[in-house]
Order: sequence, then C-alpha cells, then structure tokens
Amino acid sequence: MDLRLAGRVAVVTGGGSGIGLAIARRFAEEGARVALWDRNPAVAETARQLSNEAGVPTVGVMVDITDEGAVLQATETSREALGLCDHLVHAAAIGSGKFGFPFTNLQPADWRSSLEVNIMGMVHVAHAVAPTMIPRKTGTLVFIASVAGQIGSQTDPPYSAAKAANINFAQCLAKDLAPHAIRVNTVCPGMVQTPLNRSVWQAWNEQQPADKRRSYEDWAGDKVKSVVPLGRWQTPEDIADMVVFLSSDRARQVTGQTINVDGGFVMHW
Repeated sequence: MDLRLAGRVAVVTGGGSGIGLAIARRFAEEGARVALWDRNPAVAETARQLSNEAGVPTVGVMVDITDEGAVLQATETSREALGLCDHLVHAAAIGSGKFGFPFTNLQPADWRSSLEVNIMGMVHVAHAVAPTMIPRKTGTLVFIASVAGQIGSQTDPPYSAAKAANINFAQCLAKDLAPHAIRVNTVCPGMVQTPLNRSVWQAWNEQQPADKRRSYEDWAGDKVKSVVPLGRWQTPEDIADMVVFLSSDRARQVTGQTINVDGGFVMHW
C-alpha cells in the first residue's frame, strides 16, 4: 500500500532505539525525511545509519524532552535540516524503575521523573510542534501511550497514571486541532520486548525471595500467555505499522482515537 509519505517530514521522539527507532525506520522506508530525537548521544550516528539504509535525509537531535527550551531548539534544528514537521510521533517514555504493587512500595518522590518525562515531555513537544502545523492546515500527531494507561496497571503506578494522562491530553489536542485539519491519535502497545518492559521484570524480580526469582524469559513468557489472547509478543514493528498508517492520508477520517496494538490484551465492552 502506498501511504504517500514520500518527501514528508516526520519527527520521532525516542527515535534512537526500541519502538521509536522502528517507527522512524518505517517512515524512512516510505520515503519520508526523518528527525530522530533522543537523549542518547548516539542518536546522530543512528540517524546516519538510517539514512544510509533507506536513502532518505535524516537528522539525529540529542534532546531532553523535560527541558522546554531544548525541545524548542530541537524543533528549529529539525526544521533547518529537513523542513517543517508534517508528522510528529512521540515515543519517548520512561518507567519509575520500581515495582509498584502495592503502591506503598513507592515513595511520592519516585513519581517525579516519570511524570516529568511522560507528561510534561508530551506537553513540551505538543507546544513546540503543533503551532508550526496550524498555519499550514495540515499535520498529524501520534502519541505512544500504553495499555497500562487504560487498565490501571499496578505494576508501575507512576507510569500507568502518566500514560492515562497521555491518552486524555491527546483527546484534548484532537478536539482543539481538528478545525485546522490536524489529526491526533494515540497508539497503545501491549507486551513488547523493550528495555522498559525488561525493567519492570527487573524491579519485580529484585523483590522476590531467592527461590521465587525467575528469568526474564520465563516471567514474560508466562505473562504473555496469560494476558494476551493471541498468545504472542507484539513487536516494535507492529507498533510502527499502525503509527505510520495513522499518519498517512489513508487514515484521514481517524482522529481522537486510542488504538491498542496488544494482541487483544485490552478489550472494551
């Protein structure tokens, strides 16, 4: 399917690895020019490699999304290198790094970094990019949330609460930006083998007595079988396929939606 994204400019936060990089790669394969934003200094080299693979212009921008000024500068750097952003995908996120069941395992201070990155990072990115789309009456924004934001996951309450906020704010944005022909959607991954998913296991495993500890493969494999009706992992590429479709004109009537790519993990009746 030709998604007609060739020559468009896509900005992907968290684009240096994991789901973000898979999304950036899909855009590049469609012929889009891609800006990868990430706090990892290696993002510039990752962008060069992607450009060589796909044969499209790219730029890697090192940025801390909790810093509003840095996000504004990243927006300008990307514009100078590639042009104005047509498609934003916000995939940058962190967990608290602790196992939050029950919530009293955490202290209030354990919430701060997750809320700063996952909520205020989204706010900074939206405020920086959306105003560049409004005068042109075109553009899409896709935010990567999580099924944890819909089911009140007790595993990591700060992450779960932040992802619920992502979903809600994306709906606010969709309503505000619809008169400008700008579409906003949220994609919620389910069980994906990423460093973030592994960190959840690590935090859980460290709390277990020696005889209860399990390898990541055993723990995660059992969880997938028990909570995912299709009984298999989702991959970063699965998420990327949905994101790039939603960013294309093939989804021109889709806005304000929360779409789960989760093997059936979350079903609303």
